[in-house]
Amino acid sequence: MNILISGSGGFIGKAAAESFCAKGDKVIRLVRPPAVAGDDKVIWEPSEGRLDTLPIEPDAVVHLAGENIFGLWTHAKKRRIYDSRIQSTALLAERLAAMSHKPEVFVCASAVGFYGHRGEQILTEAAAGGEGFLSEVCRDWEAAAEPARRAGIRTVALRFGMVLAAHGGALAKMLPVFRMGLGGTLGDGRQWTSWITLSDAVRAMLFAIQNDVLSGAINVVSPNPVRNAELTQLLAQTLHRPAILPVPSAMLRLMLGDFAKETLLASVRASPQKLLDAGFCFQYPSLADALTAIPA
Repeated sequence: MNILISGSGGFIGKAAAESFCAKGDKVIRLVRPPAVAGDDKVIWEPSEGRLDTLPIEPDAVVHLAGENIFGLWTHAKKRRIYDSRIQSTALLAERLAAMSHKPEVFVCASAVGFYGHRGEQILTEAAAGGEGFLSEVCRDWEAAAEPARRAGIRTVALRFGMVLAAHGGALAKMLPVFRMGLGGTLGDGRQWTSWITLSDAVRAMLFAIQNDVLSGAINVVSPNPVRNAELTQLLAQTLHRPAILPVPSAMLRLMLGDFAKETLLASVRASPQKLLDAGFCFQYPSLADALTAIPA
């Protein structure tokens, strides 16, 4: 296939692009200035509405670009998180919809942050969106792809949970702390964490591209979410370190504000119902097996 991809230099995007290339696909990367265009690179700048002419007609488009959400959510940071997703998705969706030869599928990242803090509720893709900044971002992010769907392009929104790998994402930030024996539960530790390994996340992405039955939102998470206390315990056991220093909710909110409230302390118990119904098999459905397999 000819696959156009944004965010190929990011944590998930790099692994996805490598996987596409390994199976023989032609990968064309969307890159921003001052990068130089070439046979496999196309310049774009979503904030300016710029997307240069594509060298070939893509069979699939994978959109993973967006400002990293980690860090203190200042007003400026929130604006970058929002604009980087909605502007880029709208630009791509409108350009794809206008093509005479349209791609077969448009796969766009989203997140289980769509659901907001939902306590004990099991959240399939049929669940309504929640409240808060992340929920708003995810709703508008997915809605920005609507021109592509209306044009008849099969459109998929991958609602990623916490993607686990030693070299990136949340786990890479946790590992140094836990290795020093300074890990601990966040808040009361009862909040649910929906997670997936990086390898399974990329496999699910490929599965969504290849399976015509999949469209709309898809929860890209393991079928076995865990509470934060269990995640803490399993990671400490894997590293053979203690984890006896809990971080109070009040301290997290004081230090990290809404970021802590909507990510670290939010309870999201998502289920990958559509992936399971379509026959997807997880390589690592168990967190204990996943942490053992991830190089620490």
